[in-house]
Amino acid sequence: MSALLHIRSVLPESRIEAAIVLGSGLSGLTGLLTDTTTIPYHELEGFPGQSGRSHGVSGHGSDLVIGTMSGRRVAILTGREHYYENGNAAAMRPALETLAALGAKSLILTNSAGSLDPNIRPGDLMLLSDHINYAGMNPLIGEPGDRRFVNMVDCYDPGLRQKSIGISQSLGISLKEGIYLWYSGPSFETVAEIQMAIRLGANAVGMSTVPETIIARMLGLKVWACSAITNMGAGLSDENISHEHTKAMAVQGAEKLTKIIPALVEAL
Repeated sequence: MSALLHIRSVLPESRIEAAIVLGSGLSGLTGLLTDTTTIPYHELEGFPGQSGRSHGVSGHGSDLVIGTMSGRRVAILTGREHYYENGNAAAMRPALETLAALGAKSLILTNSAGSLDPNIRPGDLMLLSDHINYAGMNPLIGEPGDRRFVNMVDCYDPGLRQKSIGISQSLGISLKEGIYLWYSGPSFETVAEIQMAIRLGANAVGMSTVPETIIARMLGLKVWACSAITNMGAGLSDENISHEHTKAMAVQGAEKLTKIIPALVEAL
């Protein structure tokens, strides 16, 4: 049974208005939902972990949770599948196609990232204004026809960005804005690679989000994305960069996102 049919069999009234993807250490954001239905990924064909080549990532959940947030029906993916898990840049495509088929018009993406900017520090949030696909992979490779030629100008919706800036100001939360560079991982970047990324104009670096944004834009979804800054890039501080450190620091960003995201969903 397809993932879409299975969701509808479990939850006949499954139509949603928006979808949210949670990054490392951010799975606690599911607590923002009420009237929830949880479906494990292993029951959903094509969802993260179904390739047989992915073993998951600690700090990421493995459920689809559908519920109500700020009076709107939304779906949360509590974890994602990364390119570095299986070498497939389109790993998230089946899940995103399913969410679009359920009615989602907007996609909210969160991630944990390393800062390249001295004005954006660990514990801060960085709103993505644009990205650099340094990994070079594209989830639309092999897509037939002209649909693959997606216009990526304003790929992070200007209207949603402006709304979230106003929301953060009203909440007294500092929301920085910058360019995110996608690095394939799973190893962290070298000092030389961080210096290159700075010269390319990036403000933060991470191992996700960009493939999902490309897929979402092909599907016609509006995209909003935000990074929880967990560390400075290699060579920019004396921090010991590790995944454990990323998960621990992501909690600070999650606390702020639990205030911004519900208000943004209400404003969609």
